[in-house]
Amino acid sequence: VQLQASGGGLVQAGGSLRLSCATPTTILSVFTGSTMGWYRQAPGKERELVAEVISGTETIYADPVKGRFTISRDNARKTVHLQMNSLKPEDTAVYYCHLIRSGDLTQYWGQGTQVTVSS
Repeated sequence: VQLQASGGGLVQAGGSLRLSCATPTTILSVFTGSTMGWYRQAPGKERELVAEVISGTETIYADPVKGRFTISRDNARKTVHLQMNSLKPEDTAVYYCHLIRSGDLTQYWGQGTQVTVSS
């Protein structure tokens, strides 16, 4: 089962993009109490955490994106969003949404969405 990510694309430096990640209907019950986040992987680099939101409002951000990216979750629609502002060429990567189910810590991943920032 994969999460459903969308919203990537090509943007100029300084621009904005908004990524969204939906929970498939087959695992909707998993969303409640879960930790959801976004990771990214640039060519030749390891996958790294970008931002994470715990079941309430607690958020974690990687240092390179602090002040520019905002993660939010919509508990009614069981989705999570990543608003990316002031994008830089070094933000170019494939972005993956991620869910950790509370309790047994089962992990789910999205299929990845490409974000390309041109200089």
